[in-house]
Amino acid sequence: MMNCSSVRPKKFLGQHFLTDLGIASAIADTVDACPDLPVLEVGPGMGVMTQFLVRKPRQVKVVEIDDESVTYLRRTYPELEDSIIEDDFLKMHLERTFAGQPFVLTGNYPYNISSQIFFKMLDYKELIPCCTGMIQKEVAERMAASPGSKTYGILSVLVQAWYDVEYLFTVEPGVFNPPPKVKSAVVRLTRNATTDLGCDEKLFRRLVKTTFNQRRKMLRVNIRPLLSALAAERGLPADFTDLLADPFMTKRPEQLSVQDFVDLTLRLQERIAH
Repeated sequence: MMNCSSVRPKKFLGQHFLTDLGIASAIADTVDACPDLPVLEVGPGMGVMTQFLVRKPRQVKVVEIDDESVTYLRRTYPELEDSIIEDDFLKMHLERTFAGQPFVLTGNYPYNISSQIFFKMLDYKELIPCCTGMIQKEVAERMAASPGSKTYGILSVLVQAWYDVEYLFTVEPGVFNPPPKVKSAVVRLTRNATTDLGCDEKLFRRLVKTTFNQRRKMLRVNIRPLLSALAAERGLPADFTDLLADPFMTKRPEQLSVQDFVDLTLRLQERIAH
């Protein structure tokens, strides 16, 4: 059914077409852990995963930005005619996709925007109780990493604040056209029980991103510019000597759990509220 010459993989779109049907079927089956919900597949390409998704007893829509792939999908999967969204996933209003219903997000995600896809997911976390799919192995390891790990970072903290992360299996480069230069991995993210972090979520994100921008430095060093900016934004004195002198501030960001970041956000909120 699949003719690899039908659509030319485009480097600028980060396209690496999966050619192994067994792996495609296994990735499609990852959505079964979240039954009864419609599915949105990002970047179906030539539909190697789509053909397995549409066999499931649930609604499936696909979003594809590549004109050539859209033409191929319309021709090869006529049953998808009304379910192909020709758009840039990162610019979509996801609340409109299934008329406000929650859905499962899946795909063989374009490697050049995989992190952005997960940040978009976080913006719509109340609509996406489950997200599965294939990404670069190193991105998967980052998302699943625990505090203290060298791979623990921004994506780890922001995703784990809201989702349980499962690293399911590794995929070798040889099953793609063209083969990527890195290994891939399949993950499943399932919303955890958290409904409210208990702190200012925007400040939480800002704190996490700021501290990991200089991950090798102690908190007292890499948090100082953020404190100065917060003080300036609110017209407050910029003296945080006592806060920065706290022994906790000798830690490095990769040593902090999600709860540690929440607690630190609350301390900053308290200081800038005066």
